[in-house]
Amino acid sequence: MKNKLLFILFSFVFLSSCIGTSSTGIFGTGVTVAMDPRTLGTQIDDSIMDKNLDAKLLATNKSYLLNVRTKIIDGRIFVTGKVDTVEEKLNITKMAWEIKGARSVKNDLKIKDEFNFKQSAKDLLITSQLRSALIFNKNTKSVNYNIDTYKKKIYVYGIAETTEERDEVIDEAKQILDVEDVIASILLVEDLRIQKN
Repeated sequence: MKNKLLFILFSFVFLSSCIGTSSTGIFGTGVTVAMDPRTLGTQIDDSIMDKNLDAKLLATNKSYLLNVRTKIIDGRIFVTGKVDTVEEKLNITKMAWEIKGARSVKNDLKIKDEFNFKQSAKDLLITSQLRSALIFNKNTKSVNYNIDTYKKKIYVYGIAETTEERDEVIDEAKQILDVEDVIASILLVEDLRIQKN
């Protein structure tokens, strides 16, 4: 019974997210896929890698489904969230490197502290403010960025068309009230292995 339930859950997660979480945006899936500077093949490869890593994490510990977030851009794996121990953090890094096609792994996992509602609400507000700023800034393509905030530190992952766009995103993040640090892992289109024509 337990194996059947796990199989059904795995099938649901895998089949319901064939498009990938990174390809749904404000304007819908088609627009986001079209605006992504990666080729469709690279987007599909990244999505498959992301689902494989998510499946490995889920099989290891069900709490990772809620506490660990992954983003894959051009074979580069970014991991954020919270875990209980240093050993878990190292194990997740090892799992990420074992994913076929992984070119690099950046592990920004934090070790959990006591839950603090006020801090969590503040982090959510900071993330929302940056997301809104990027949407309304005509010099940035907000759909190309993932944002995560933990203890007033903003983690931004994505792809910028130009160095000016990358700098603009970082500047927007630094302007938000109460932000202590901005950790940006923003690739340039020219750094991608395969680029759209």
